[in-house]
Amino acid sequence: MRLAVRVGVGCLALLQAAGCAINFAKRSPWDIQKLAELSDQLEQFKSLAELKGGEADELRRAKGLMEAGVGEDAKIGYDERGLVTRLLDQVLFDSGKAELRRSAYPVLDKVANVLKEFPNQPIGVEGHSDNQPIKHSGWASNKALSIARAQAVADYLSERQSIRRDQITTVGHGEEQPIADNDSKAGRQQNRRVEIVMLPQASKGSYRADADAVNRGGTYVK
Repeated sequence: MRLAVRVGVGCLALLQAAGCAINFAKRSPWDIQKLAELSDQLEQFKSLAELKGGEADELRRAKGLMEAGVGEDAKIGYDERGLVTRLLDQVLFDSGKAELRRSAYPVLDKVANVLKEFPNQPIGVEGHSDNQPIKHSGWASNKALSIARAQAVADYLSERQSIRRDQITTVGHGEEQPIADNDSKAGRQQNRRVEIVMLPQASKGSYRADADAVNRGGTYVK
């Protein structure tokens, strides 16, 4: 119990230093699950704590705007990359396709309205898939489809919403970064997604280099 309390107090101090609020369970002692949840939130806020004060404030403001404008259609939060807006593929695309559905336009317009408030922040657009083999859609691989979907979102943001194309980096991870169990239908649905990431300014060069390395060998041409 003493160890749990010491960990909890230390974590609380770090979160307060990062300017972020968190709701704690009122019961004591904390169980292992609560400590795990707290640790996960600390990882999410780590990037903010390491940023210069002004940029951290901007990303916090962006998160508030994104939650207010897009929250019903996306999952929004921080991780080590920056501010992540996660959109499931069913919101954006038909099964096996990389052409945006018309019903995706209002969602992406809301995202773009927030992104345009922060023209100096680099943007990453990341495509992800489940691990089911490609059978009928004609794509060479899940990776190729994920690259094409990231490209489609980036093109929309640039061509329809006038976000500078050099502000955006696209990357397709395919099935390599699941966030749920691919053994279940619900898990696979969570894994098929596009993530729009507002990046720290200092990470633009390294992020683009990493994206080029990840994309190498993939193609978004069927």
